[in-house]
Amino acid sequence: MIELYILLIFMIIGAIIAIEVKDLLSSVIAVGAVGLGLSIVFLILKAPDVAITQLVVEILCLIILIRATLKKDIPFSTSGRWFLNTLITLGFIIIFLTVAIKSLSDLPEFGYPMMRVAKTYLREGLAKTGASNIVASVILDFRAYDTLGEATILFTAVIGVLTIVRRIGRKKENQQIEEEDE
Repeated sequence: MIELYILLIFMIIGAIIAIEVKDLLSSVIAVGAVGLGLSIVFLILKAPDVAITQLVVEILCLIILIRATLKKDIPFSTSGRWFLNTLITLGFIIIFLTVAIKSLSDLPEFGYPMMRVAKTYLREGLAKTGASNIVASVILDFRAYDTLGEATILFTAVIGVLTIVRRIGRKKENQQIEEEDE
């Protein structure tokens, strides 16, 4: 339970940083940190499907937001930091592969499920829900709150993307802002 409080404080601090910082790119990165904290909260609350959905949507929105904030490509090779950037990239790849190998080696062999919940769904699904479609009964009866959470995350992501890419209200570089537009 203490993990949830720590993550909540982390997310609140990230949201405050996103609001208060003057640099737009830093603000986008702070929002991404809040989304990552939320996906970890979903993992702690035993909702891995919602956590995966949150993580995928967060990464896609973060990529779109970062691209929207950058007016031109970052000068990678001319900045003199190519060696540091290459080292950071290689370090990230090595850490990612190490964690992936460790995680995948702990999975059970194919055909031997780690969780036994599926047997309960198959055995009691028709009797408890009355639905002849077992997939629909699992999604809408047994896991309804997770499905609601996933739908909420996807709806929020779509609204966020539509907010970013909308054309109404955007001004061209040469266009003057009139007093009634302010």
